[in-house]
Amino acid sequence: MKLTLIKPNIGRREHSLYIDHGRMEPLMLAVIAALTPPDVEVVLYDDRMETVPVDEPTDLVAITVETYTARRAYEIAADYRARGVPVILGGMHVVLAPDEAARHADSIFLGDAEIGWAEVIADARRGRLKARYQAPPGAAQIGGVLPRRDLYRGKGYLPVSLMQFSRGCKFACRFCAVSQYFDKKHYLRRIDEVVREIAAQERRFVFFIDDNIASDRAALKELCHALIPLKVHWISQASLDITQDAELMRLLQKSGNWGNVVGFESINLASLRETKKSPNIPGFADYEREVRILREHGMQTWAAFALGFDHDTQESIAATVDFCLKSKFTFAAYNILMPYPGTPLYARLRDEGRLLYDGRWWLHPEYRFNSAAFVPARMTPDELTDACHAARARFNSLGSLVHRFSDLQTNLRTLSRAVSFWRYTLLFRREVYRKHGMRFGLR
Repeated sequence: MKLTLIKPNIGRREHSLYIDHGRMEPLMLAVIAALTPPDVEVVLYDDRMETVPVDEPTDLVAITVETYTARRAYEIAADYRARGVPVILGGMHVVLAPDEAARHADSIFLGDAEIGWAEVIADARRGRLKARYQAPPGAAQIGGVLPRRDLYRGKGYLPVSLMQFSRGCKFACRFCAVSQYFDKKHYLRRIDEVVREIAAQERRFVFFIDDNIASDRAALKELCHALIPLKVHWISQASLDITQDAELMRLLQKSGNWGNVVGFESINLASLRETKKSPNIPGFADYEREVRILREHGMQTWAAFALGFDHDTQESIAATVDFCLKSKFTFAAYNILMPYPGTPLYARLRDEGRLLYDGRWWLHPEYRFNSAAFVPARMTPDELTDACHAARARFNSLGSLVHRFSDLQTNLRTLSRAVSFWRYTLLFRREVYRKHGMRFGLR
């Protein structure tokens, strides 16, 4: 039996294909490959930079689907199914929109693959694939396998090893699809397995792609203690409330943490309350203190913002950039607030008649990447789109890069950090412009 794993692209630029130069390893597909019996041949194709050979013989195709890649994933699935090859779809978007996904596949997988994937392979061998498989989310605590990283060879991924310590987040932000997928629960993996996985691969720079690695601070402290003797450098995604725990901040620094993606979301307290961004609200009046704590511990922070809340204006978006420049964040993401299916935000905007593109922007042929998909309260959709693009352009200007680079506490702390700053800021600067206005899908 042969299994083909596919990571879809977002789509294409208006007049050409899009090659993702900032691509990271598709960890979930390497885990699925490891869960597959050794007598099954497994191949991986990454649509972000290589042609998917749909005419190549295979017995089962498994495609991971995110909301941004759904249109392209369905195109690839259609190509295989037209050739009589069964297709199974999985991933977060499939859980958020199962009935939609089921129309584009022979089978869908809901939940995390550690429980249930063996049944899929057994059914595929018999030619009796079920229409739907259901597994509990958060199976990170189910161990015993190491990702098949050999499948990454030759694909030109960034030199960062993706891993997971936990899945899910204890908070319930209204716009967040993660909270819906994991039902506001947080699942931990055994630390000895994390250590074993780090030892089994060559790279010393690790990206823990946890949804919020700080959901359980006690567990994160234990992880930090285990990482200290390994002498690795690592990054992750963490809520801003880590700054409230002095012991944790010391351990993060000592364990080799260079910084984290931190969801600031807004500099407007009303917007934080609107979306129930609870970890930010207690310290909102002292954002400057929290930023100072991050910098004192050498954190090269990636500040993430969601722009377009009902209290946002064009002026407040510009003020957000002012805040980021003053804070000298290494990176900042100015994301338009997106109504993901299955979230409280989506339901509210739908009920208020404010959704655009028939409510399914991720499939609509006229939608373009980084555009507003709803009618904001204090701007037009075009004004929101333009304000967010202007924020990205201003923050990623060469003058801004030089200003942010000149921070002795973070980017100039060591030579390796300085090199990393320029390598990745210039890469992501190019991607900001290349991806803006992209079509979803290739057709």
